[in-house]
Amino acid sequence: MTRTVTARRLAAGAAYGGGSVALGGAALVALLREEARAARRNIEARNTRVDPPSGDGLFGRGRAKPLVFTVLGDSSAVGLGVHRASETPGALIAAALTELAERPVRLVRLAVSGAKSVDLEAQVEKALAEQPDVALIMIGANDVTSRIRPAVSVRHLADAVRRLTEGGTEVVVGTCPDLGTIRPIAQPLRILARHWSRQMAAAQTIAVVEAGGRTVSLGSVLGPAFASDRDMFSVDEFHPSAVGYAQAAAVLLPSVADAVGVWPASADRGRRPIRRGTVKPVAQAAARAASRTGTEVQPAEVRGSDTGPRGPWALLRRRPRPEILSAEQAEEVAAPEVAG
Repeated sequence: MTRTVTARRLAAGAAYGGGSVALGGAALVALLREEARAARRNIEARNTRVDPPSGDGLFGRGRAKPLVFTVLGDSSAVGLGVHRASETPGALIAAALTELAERPVRLVRLAVSGAKSVDLEAQVEKALAEQPDVALIMIGANDVTSRIRPAVSVRHLADAVRRLTEGGTEVVVGTCPDLGTIRPIAQPLRILARHWSRQMAAAQTIAVVEAGGRTVSLGSVLGPAFASDRDMFSVDEFHPSAVGYAQAAAVLLPSVADAVGVWPASADRGRRPIRRGTVKPVAQAAARAASRTGTEVQPAEVRGSDTGPRGPWALLRRRPRPEILSAEQAEEVAAPEVAG
């Protein structure tokens, strides 16, 4: 069996009810549980920081009606690990988005540290009241560390995406990052964490595309860089630093901007989808995207149909990574009460 076929089956199984990982006996299970407890204690002992300021408010100037940008998800969407609102992914993307759109952007951060996919329902309720033009969701790491079945997690994520898209909101999901790079997690749990997080990312992609949203793979963006560069981590060695969040924001920005029609065509000039024929069945696209840096997956059509014999069609795309504004530049774009 080829690696591609194996990955495709893994992604489909995770999304539709399977996807469990075989563990070799009670001794290994006990070892993994103890390693998980030790990793949590280590991370919690190091994590003395509170959530940074939300950054909610207007970015940019002008009389045009502001784009409304909501950020949902867990601590990665909150920006836990940094001190300033301008260093959080929501603020960095909002500041860049207003430059691209040439109109104000109103940021509303609804993400909650520690959230799992089941918690998205309450966040979506609040988001719908804001009537957002575009929503960014970053979720999945806590589902993996809590060993929630991927089928359960992605069902809640799909429901969230579907409700938002039905309300007229474009949705971009940053999929589960590679947890195999987290230093406080010991081996062999780290190997399994990498497997589980990639499995989750693939399952999320299937669910999101079927619900009408698009995904961006964060696993391979954060993974290798975090593994080789300690500056990418905050003090707890679990959450990103300001540098790490800026890297993630740069990968997410093109998809968020494209979702609302303000990503310039010139930025993609000379850039094609990954290769000819990259409109693929969604399960195959999801498996491929889970391990490829910054890969966007979105719904597609073939000969006027959005579904083929093996399920919905999906387009894989690799966009150039733009220069992201610095925290200081983001503060200049934000209204004075936002930049704290």
